[in-house]
Amino acid sequence: MPAFGAIISRILGLSPSLSVGLILLGCCPGGTASNVVTLIAQGDVPLSIVMTVCTTLGAVILTPLLTKILAGTYVPVDAAKLSISTLQVVVAPILLGSYIQSTFPGAVKVLTPFAPLFAVLTSSLLACSVFSENVVRLKSSVLSASLTSDMSLTHPLQALSTGELGVVILSVLLLHFFGFFVGYISAALGGFTERERRAISIEVGMQNSSLGVVLATSHFTSPMVALPAAMSAVIMNIMGSSLGFFWRYVDPSDSKNK
Repeated sequence: MPAFGAIISRILGLSPSLSVGLILLGCCPGGTASNVVTLIAQGDVPLSIVMTVCTTLGAVILTPLLTKILAGTYVPVDAAKLSISTLQVVVAPILLGSYIQSTFPGAVKVLTPFAPLFAVLTSSLLACSVFSENVVRLKSSVLSASLTSDMSLTHPLQALSTGELGVVILSVLLLHFFGFFVGYISAALGGFTERERRAISIEVGMQNSSLGVVLATSHFTSPMVALPAAMSAVIMNIMGSSLGFFWRYVDPSDSKNK
């Protein structure tokens, strides 16, 4: 995914800020939503959970390192500070959650049903915050696109598709598409079962976009860096859920499962 982010940003000619944002998104570990989507898709849930845990723990080192290597050509990247923030955002909540689970099991049992709603609201607030910071520039981009192409302002969708926001949407779509596709093909070539292929495909294609937003807003001056991760919070969940519900009605059994 980090390599896909770098390649797509160059092919589409993204600005330095957006290129860094897309690369940073690709460098983020798998998101916890991938486990739910894998369950819906009749994939190998234990494998999905193990992959999420491994990539999450590895992100403390790999996310800053890969971001510095791939995005360092655009802007200065402080890998040490990125590593500390990743540790705070990703690993600290896991340790805190484990402590609360073992110390206050009763409270955890009561609060668990509300956890998904809280997660959705938090992700939505992060995305809205990023959009609000970039709304002036995005409006300007849409207006410029409509004037440059002699489009009437009564065709906002056409202007949107040719503006900066349209390019960001396309880049995020391509990033996740290649993640799902290459993840599945690689697993198939590796001889994995169908359930395992689905889990690997979903795990590769779905990133922790919330981490991307936090790192982008904390360590980069341009608010545009956070835009790809914010868009991903919406696009990735739509693509992942659609793929999950498609696979739900396709029998995952194959010769290796028998």
